[in-house]
Amino acid sequence: MIVTTTKEAKFLDALIPIVVLICLLGAAVYLYGDSSSSGPNQIALLFATFTAALIGLKNGYTWKTLEEAMIKGITISLGAILILLMVGALIGTWLLSGTVPTLIYYGLQIINPHWFYAASCVICGIVAMSIGSSWTTAATIGVALLGVANGLDLDPVVTAGAVISGAYFGDKLSPLSETTNLAPAVAGADLFTHIHHMLWTTVPSFVIAVIIFIFMGFNADVSSDTAGIDNMVGLLQDNFNISIVNLVPLVVLLALAIRKMPAFPAISIGAVLGAVWALLFQGELLASQVDVSQGQLVGYFKLVWATFFDGFAIQTGNAKMDSLLSGGGMSGMLTTTWLIMMALMFGAIMEKTGLLDVFVRSILKIAKSTGSLIASTIATCIGTNLVAADQYIAIVVPGRMFKEEYKKRGLRPVNLSRTLEDGGTITSPLIPWNTCGAYMQSVLLINPFDYALYAFFNLINPVLAVIYAYFGIKILKLEPKHLQPETQAQRSE
Repeated sequence: MIVTTTKEAKFLDALIPIVVLICLLGAAVYLYGDSSSSGPNQIALLFATFTAALIGLKNGYTWKTLEEAMIKGITISLGAILILLMVGALIGTWLLSGTVPTLIYYGLQIINPHWFYAASCVICGIVAMSIGSSWTTAATIGVALLGVANGLDLDPVVTAGAVISGAYFGDKLSPLSETTNLAPAVAGADLFTHIHHMLWTTVPSFVIAVIIFIFMGFNADVSSDTAGIDNMVGLLQDNFNISIVNLVPLVVLLALAIRKMPAFPAISIGAVLGAVWALLFQGELLASQVDVSQGQLVGYFKLVWATFFDGFAIQTGNAKMDSLLSGGGMSGMLTTTWLIMMALMFGAIMEKTGLLDVFVRSILKIAKSTGSLIASTIATCIGTNLVAADQYIAIVVPGRMFKEEYKKRGLRPVNLSRTLEDGGTITSPLIPWNTCGAYMQSVLLINPFDYALYAFFNLINPVLAVIYAYFGIKILKLEPKHLQPETQAQRSE
């Protein structure tokens, strides 16, 4: 039996794939602009993966070992990919059923333009906290709010920033959220103690973000002419049967999420219910869309089936409205799926070959104080989001690497779990090639490089966490060893 020995990776080994990735991603953005996520970024990640694999081979890893790591990395993403594909189907059927158009219709009637950005942020925060999913919130409420923004002639990029801010605030504080459960599990903290401890950085960051959105709303150039809104409302009424009944698929989806049904079956039920609602309540719309040469019933069935895989398209005579009310379908998510697979292949190779670990060891050499340790953890989470391109990896890998160091320095596990969320969960949607950034671009149709400047909550939270760390604000120390963990939590909180 041949035993293969592997060499420990050096700092230069770890740096080379990162430099290759940064250069190629920069070239992709320069050459292809907003369309860089439609193929160029995937190729950049693929070549960076090959570079990391070559370094792994140089250090004694076999190709079989590296290939198994890449396959495992892709496997981790399969749950997210299934959700992503079904979200595409849901958006398509909810457009056809009139669910999204009805949300836009009532939004145009109710929301004051000056309060719109702040209201969008708060609404998404409440929904995400209720269901524990930033992805579902963005794909449903977020899509509708962008439609309202177009109707009010408000900036869709700022609106996307408000949607992201609210969705991640609510997701972060929800006990139903996967990341909110993952972070304390990795750090060794209690879930509700973790949520309570996060309030100190999360709530002030959210309040500051809402204040900024209020200021931006009142300084936005809002036209007093309601003709545009009236025209949009008229087109919605002309092309869809607008009724409060159309919101039933949304209510059912929210109810299933609150009852902790897993995301994939819940979204699948929502998509199917949207198709049923289209057949029941959008008869005139379906009649205008189908080819009756094979019979009306067959035509209806064919249209609904196509909506699942290819989305929905409408022609209202207004190009802006056509763009707003068309989209969805599983096929529209395939580019994002490709991006996620390439990103996780790269992250898996970097972790397997020890290249990620090299950076953490280097960081710990200079992180002498508690403040610098927490700041370094946040920087590592952000770096892992950039390199490994997935928020789960950005929580698990730094969590495993820093856990013992926090314990050695007498810091309670909730300090680490909060920091993992402040650095890992929050920054993931700001990176176009990250799984979260790619997903948000696929549903909101706005590049993360554009909305990142306006995702104020996501930008402020990590900075506030670092400030807290250096000033020693709510940095909890371990209690004497003779106390039980439950007693410690009660006394400290």
